Amino acid sequence: MASPIHHLYFHIPFCAKLCPYCCFYVETGTKNKTRQFLDALLREVELAQATRTLQPHTLYFGGGTPSALTLDQLDYLLGELRNRLDLSALREWTFEANPATALPEKARLLRSAGVTRVSLGVQSWDDGLLKTLGRNHRAAQAEKTYAALREAGFDNINIDLMFGIPGQTLDQWRHSLEHTIALAPDHVSAYCLTYEEDTEYFRKLRLGAFIQDEEQDAAFFETTIAVLTSAGFGHYEISNYARAGFESAHNIACWRGRDYLGFGPSAFSTAGLTRWQAIPDTAEYTRRILGGESVTHFTEELLPETRAGEIAAFAVRMREGVSADDLARWPDAVREFEALGFLEEREHRYVLTPRGKLMADSVAEAFV
Repeated sequence: MASPIHHLYFHIPFCAKLCPYCCFYVETGTKNKTRQFLDALLREVELAQATRTLQPHTLYFGGGTPSALTLDQLDYLLGELRNRLDLSALREWTFEANPATALPEKARLLRSAGVTRVSLGVQSWDDGLLKTLGRNHRAAQAEKTYAALREAGFDNINIDLMFGIPGQTLDQWRHSLEHTIALAPDHVSAYCLTYEEDTEYFRKLRLGAFIQDEEQDAAFFETTIAVLTSAGFGHYEISNYARAGFESAHNIACWRGRDYLGFGPSAFSTAGLTRWQAIPDTAEYTRRILGGESVTHFTEELLPETRAGEIAAFAVRMREGVSADDLARWPDAVREFEALGFLEEREHRYVLTPRGKLMADSVAEAFV
């Protein structure tokens, strides 16, 4: 039997509406939000256990909007999942939540079911910017949801924020950061808006309705580092900040190249040098799983050097950087980045310089 898998991801594809910047597989409406889908998700876990040993150290529920499930659906799914998995070695269980759907009773259910960490998709504390993003919540609602999560007993909460939003000013961004700090979360993810293909935002960018300003994005990023680190958050990955001991264990495992399995429509898995994805269609995924058919959308075999490059690309974005030995196969790129002042060697490890952090994506791309 293959090596045990310690990291599991569950994709819950449902959203009340499609955000105009989102490129993930999601499904609006409720037609496929049925007990059958949940049964298919649980059945996929059983099928995985027939060929692999699942000993989860981390569980991650993403989407989509996992909190869009009803209270009864959540109770059924999480309870049945506990019946199927040995969670005795579980270290972290993350659940993504939308402020509009993470109601207090759901928060209490998640905590009683064993969820240890919630990632709250706030994005901004400015109602005008939330409207621009197409979000279905307002700032006051997000704050109430955060308070409800604390009242439910969660002592590990991440707040997701976004900068580079069309029309956003540096003062608005600084206010979002300071308001976040005042709430005292344990982790902050701060992402620059990216214009992904096949999104409404990308089409508007192509038409000239939106304009990317790289200098302003750099100012947003530098402000993020300065404000959050001065407030005691460790900048442990380019877009992620945490108080000591609250770094995302699941994400770190994936960034370091650990094997993981994904469950649900469109979910990716990587084990050894094999990567595969489930079909990105909820109805077809459900039909196939319950009908005993494969839901694999595609499979690829990775070359060892390809996988090593992927791991190096993620590692260079992290605070600890990359072992010099692991970058030995890219001597020209390393020398170039050192000369440009993007990388520096510390105790036989290469880490990004402050200037290099602004160019993290370009540095990472050199290894893949």
